[in-house]
Amino acid sequence: MEEFDLVVLTKDIPKAKLKSGDVGTIVMVYNDGAGYEVEFITLDGETLAVETLSSSQIRSIGHREMSHTRVMVG
Repeated sequence: MEEFDLVVLTKDIPKAKLKSGDVGTIVMVYNDGAGYEVEFITLDGETLAVETLSSSQIRSIGHREMSHTRVMVG
């Protein structure tokens, strides 16, 4: 996974109100893939969270996957 790749969250992050399946963008790669800074935004462009994540917490988008929306409360 590289900078600017879209990725899928594989585990909930309750403190950031993020759920497994949310899509984010890698904005920085640390130590050759040892960690990733991932930005999660709303569809209208509001940044909701920027999280430092491990490769076990995100995955690449697969062939023929479809995005899904949900309303962020709070």
